[in-house]
Amino acid sequence: MPELPEVETIARKLKPELIGRTILSADLRWSRTLAAPSPKKFREQIKGQKILDVGRRAKYLTIRLSSFHLLIHLRMSGDLHIKDSTDQPEKHDRLIIKLSGNHSLTFNDTRKFGRVWLVADPTEIFKTLGPEPLSKEFTSHWLHSALHKKHRRLKPLLLDQTFLSGLGNIYTDEALNIAKLHPLRESDSITVKQTEVLHEAIRTVLKEGIRRNGASIDWVYRGGEFQNYFRVYDREGEPCRNCGTKIKRITVGQRGTHYCPRCQRL
Repeated sequence: MPELPEVETIARKLKPELIGRTILSADLRWSRTLAAPSPKKFREQIKGQKILDVGRRAKYLTIRLSSFHLLIHLRMSGDLHIKDSTDQPEKHDRLIIKLSGNHSLTFNDTRKFGRVWLVADPTEIFKTLGPEPLSKEFTSHWLHSALHKKHRRLKPLLLDQTFLSGLGNIYTDEALNIAKLHPLRESDSITVKQTEVLHEAIRTVLKEGIRRNGASIDWVYRGGEFQNYFRVYDREGEPCRNCGTKIKRITVGQRGTHYCPRCQRL
């Protein structure tokens, strides 16, 4: 699943291609891709809308229109493409939005987990999300207080989008390695100093991920190069870049988790 850096990369690439274009029509080719509103209302409301901005909130791609907000969550296999509007639809194209200038925005989703919303106000969709880890609100003081309000293992807590939005499996493993914290460590046992290091580690790996256009590790998301700089993720059995100990893989909360047994002792 694309995480914050991958979605941010997609948003930045789409932005110059989409801003200023007018939506001419929408071809919804699989109705369940649409979370809200109804297909009929969606086609009626989106027609004639002008694209004003393209951005991101957590793992959602956000497209601000003249009267609405188009939200897209790629989930496991979703992808977005700018195409010529005369191109023939592909097998897994779930939504094709025709634009002015003979272009179209195509949402391709092999596994059908991705979802699209057209709403007047995105607040309701985003109300359960935690703070953005690259925002001013995300401070080490906030993080320490939030960690100690919980009694949970670090890895599942950091993956919880209601706690902190945007982090996924890759960047959580990388941040915990930099901070030298075991993924099974209890959140309310983290010291102030350790919190400061974790806070900086989270921001560092996300910024580096964005700088390298995200990570390309499967057949869905392509174009990034952060996978060439992984410290622990997907490196089971390989030497730790810090101490040389073999990277170990365990399952935490049903998620494959990579860490260094020496640098990240429990």
